[in-house]
Amino acid sequence: MNDNKKAKTGLARCMELAAKRKPLVILSAFLSSAAAICSFVPYLAIYGVIKEILQVYPDLASLNTKMVSIYSFAAILGILGNLLSYFLAILCSHLAAFGTIYDLKIGFADHLAKIPLGFHLNIGSGKLRKIMEENIDSIEGFLAHQFPDFVASVTSPIVMVIILISVDWRFGLACLAGIVLAFVAEFIGYGSGEMKETMQHYQEALEDMNNASVEFVRGMPVIKIFGKEESSFARLKEAIGKYTDWVLKFSLEWQNCMPAFTTIVNNIYLFMIPVGILIGKNAKDPKAFALNFIFYLLFVPSIAGILNKIMYVSESFMEINSNVARMDEILYIDELPDNSKAEPAGCDVFFENVSFSYDERAELALKNVSFTAKEGQLTAVVGASGSGKSTIANLISRFWDIDQGSIRIGNAEIKDISQKKLMDTVSFVYQDTFLFKMSISENIRLGRKDASDDDVINAAKLAQCHDFIMNLPDGYDTVVGTSGIHLSGGERQRIAIARAILKDSPVIILDEATAFSDPENEYLIKKSFENLTKNKTVVMIAHRLSTVRDADQILVMHNGELAEYGTHDELLNMNGRYSRLWESYVKTLDWKVGETA
Repeated sequence: MNDNKKAKTGLARCMELAAKRKPLVILSAFLSSAAAICSFVPYLAIYGVIKEILQVYPDLASLNTKMVSIYSFAAILGILGNLLSYFLAILCSHLAAFGTIYDLKIGFADHLAKIPLGFHLNIGSGKLRKIMEENIDSIEGFLAHQFPDFVASVTSPIVMVIILISVDWRFGLACLAGIVLAFVAEFIGYGSGEMKETMQHYQEALEDMNNASVEFVRGMPVIKIFGKEESSFARLKEAIGKYTDWVLKFSLEWQNCMPAFTTIVNNIYLFMIPVGILIGKNAKDPKAFALNFIFYLLFVPSIAGILNKIMYVSESFMEINSNVARMDEILYIDELPDNSKAEPAGCDVFFENVSFSYDERAELALKNVSFTAKEGQLTAVVGASGSGKSTIANLISRFWDIDQGSIRIGNAEIKDISQKKLMDTVSFVYQDTFLFKMSISENIRLGRKDASDDDVINAAKLAQCHDFIMNLPDGYDTVVGTSGIHLSGGERQRIAIARAILKDSPVIILDEATAFSDPENEYLIKKSFENLTKNKTVVMIAHRLSTVRDADQILVMHNGELAEYGTHDELLNMNGRYSRLWESYVKTLDWKVGETA
């Protein structure tokens, strides 16, 4: 992580993100300041009109109508200047915001593609969705709306204080006393460390609720089948409860300071009236006193609008600080160094004294593991859950970088192979197959974008899925996920295999796809595997031991260590861990419902 970057938060970070559009941002700030200054012109014009009237009162016939007209015209120009300047400020800020958010979302997506793939498994789709749709979008809202308001909220108080003090410093000080008291009430709530901590917990609770919601919706078929609506809803209910608690805590922490602030800013004239009474008793020039007193009575209500805008900007600053921090949690995940120092010569996969942990503080997931998966052979990896099987498969594709040791494909360290080349070299087929909502031919063509229609059909035939595709309403043009189109797990699996066949990578990693298939699909999938794995380096994560009997090499994992290795017969003769696993597996084949084996 880059600590220097991480130190920038809120406004400073937003300005850094908008650096490419700095001229627009500066112009927006200038125009917003101009709009704020123009907004005070009508008050000064009214002051001038009142002054002209009081000078001749009660002889209104001698009123200087020319000066009254000039002041009136100045008031109109002030209003128009305020509207036009603010419109142009918002226009510039929106142009800067739209360009910035476009670059940011493209950059964020690009960054997600470059961080270790394993992080995607841990972050959660709900959290990523919230960051992409809410946290990042809030930056666009801040730059487009809150930033011009922030500049105005800085300019307006300065101009306001100058006017308050210039017209009559005594009334001005009385008003400033109320303003200071209102700010004290605001910052008691906003400026406290507890409030900022509450906002952080609120954001975390919101992300957890999003993750729980996505998980609950995706798991609905399983929940319905097993009638576990109530228990499965428990995590979502708990997440909603925590979110509610933090929302209430956040809201209640404002219960005193917010009403106090609102009451003070809307009644600042109460600070001015006692001062007016004291000054009026001893006024040597009643007309001058009346002029100033009337002006302040007219001007003071505008203070509430200015201070409320500052309050609004303060809240937006607190939100943007938190939103930027959530986004930067992802942006500051170190990207995998993408080197292109080496080109693999040969397709043997070598693990040499590999140790790896998912977290620096966690126990090692792999401990000093060494083996060779040879080209043209099937290497099976077996073991209990949590033994390190999937970790081996993930590390071959560099989902993470290892802590110690070396992983090579041919003569090249995988960390020295470019990401594109590595992905071209390695193909995956998982149990849980994902198909995009597009045509079947497009889903298969993901394996090789420049593949012809004949190539796609040939791959589908080799994957044993051509026949069922032709029976679909639009054949290869059928869109997956459209109304009435339902593919079985085995059919989806064979489409994924067709994709891998089309890609034609020399190294294949199989997370055994037949583990949950019916006999017919299992036969077809195994037949498609023969075409997929021919003359390739194959590493299979095996769940059913029957599938590894003919493997050229079987690796037996236990607690992250390579406990045994050899062929099926060699391992049985060892009478070790594999022998016990095989014995347990054979016994399960004799289990019958309602009978004792």
